[in-house]
Amino acid sequence: MSTHNPKRELFEQLARIGTALSSGTRLEFLELLAQGERSVDQLATMTGVSVANTSQHLQRLRLAGLVLGRKEGQYVFYRPAGDGVVGLLDALGKVGETHLAEVERIVRLYMTSKDELEAVPARELLDRVRRSLVTVLDVRPPEEFAAGHVPGAVNIPIHELEKRLSELPRRKEIVAYCRGPYCLMSYDAVQLLRKKGLKARRLEAGLPEWRHAGLPIER
Repeated sequence: MSTHNPKRELFEQLARIGTALSSGTRLEFLELLAQGERSVDQLATMTGVSVANTSQHLQRLRLAGLVLGRKEGQYVFYRPAGDGVVGLLDALGKVGETHLAEVERIVRLYMTSKDELEAVPARELLDRVRRSLVTVLDVRPPEEFAAGHVPGAVNIPIHELEKRLSELPRRKEIVAYCRGPYCLMSYDAVQLLRKKGLKARRLEAGLPEWRHAGLPIER
């Protein structure tokens, strides 16, 4: 009788993905790459990780089939291998919040405490955008906004927001978003806007999750 076990072999291959995700740094890289292509140097600068370590982390992600590379001149630019990678990150976060007490504690301490109001679901926001009922505020850096954003969104990076409040209409509710469900920039934006007397809420997740849901993107 053959001892070959194809199911076990399959699970061993899938476990390579789990191994690649077993690093907080690599998860952070995937969140940043979900905003748009990045080179090794760009990721290193954004995260404070050395160029050598950044390159090693990206190779682990590439070997697990989670990212793809594109060479341009002397640089290699990386991006997620597909929208399924964003879905995988989203599922990982949901499972963590539900079943890991430490994840739930961090979310409650650093995020829920900043904003106890219910966030706006993506499809509800799209409907309100189409009816011109809200102003959508993207607080990510300009290069991420240029790579793709929610239709009709206004881009004001979080560090410029207080000085540029006059650019936002005061009669409409403002819905802010950034890189994903654990990106604190949107929480900080909503706190500032409310402090200044504006009606503001957060998008339930971020731009990658919006794209993964099949909703329209502007570039």
